[in-house]
Amino acid sequence: MPRLNADSAPTAAAEPRDAAGRPPVRAATPADAEAITRMRSAYVLSAPFTEDWVWQGTDELAPRFTPQGDARAFVVDAPDGTMAACALGLIHPVLPAPAYPRGRAARVQIVATQPEFCRRGYARAVFSALLDHLADVEDVTLFELHTSPEAAPLYRELGFSGSPALMRMTRHRQRAGAVPGAHPDSTWVPPQQYANSLPRAAAYVCLYVTDEDDRPLQLHSVYSRGHPWHMIGGAMDLGERPWDAVVRECREETGMTAAGPPRLLATVFRLPREQRPYSTLQLIFTAVA
Repeated sequence: MPRLNADSAPTAAAEPRDAAGRPPVRAATPADAEAITRMRSAYVLSAPFTEDWVWQGTDELAPRFTPQGDARAFVVDAPDGTMAACALGLIHPVLPAPAYPRGRAARVQIVATQPEFCRRGYARAVFSALLDHLADVEDVTLFELHTSPEAAPLYRELGFSGSPALMRMTRHRQRAGAVPGAHPDSTWVPPQQYANSLPRAAAYVCLYVTDEDDRPLQLHSVYSRGHPWHMIGGAMDLGERPWDAVVRECREETGMTAAGPPRLLATVFRLPREQRPYSTLQLIFTAVA
């Protein structure tokens, strides 16, 4: 049973590197299934596996590391023979489309590094090797993953877009003779595909109005016990202008008509959070109601 936590961190001088100074990455084999399962248990899942689940996961994963299987992974070995870092992806079919002509996609399941090997480029090395192999050897064109807000910048740097709850990237096989990292001859993609690749955000409007004594008008909430009062407002409809949304929400929620000219008091932006996978942008107006 391999140990995932060394008693002491190795020194930088002991780290193996190739001629270009990069960590030596290798493709995983069925013999790596247990170590990858334990990496998943220790550094990916919210609660670690019991030993029974470790062995069940190992038995499930090992046979999938074959040419006929759907699992592909790349790893960096630690100097003591344990696994320092790994990246695992599972290939699955999707309906073919111009952007996905072979109908092959991959879900990135694990990108993990032992804590004592963090900040040495291992995660980037194994993840980049995985993407290169899936795109250039396996003809995968659509990549998806779920990550944390802290790790999202790494994936955006490598070409992914969207919220941490679902990040996606389209990538095609590198042409023979093409310069690595160069742009393809055409970067045009269908409008809907481009729209699907953009980060998601929800837009809301609010109306701040007061009575003759300058007291703000608020409505009693029927949705939240923690926030029993709220301003007039709600989510904008697709294609709706902000002020038109204010007028509609005011009419729906109070029966009154908001009269302009509209004045924008403030904007409030919030990052994705639990049970709300999208960023939110709130536009707060004032007017006569």
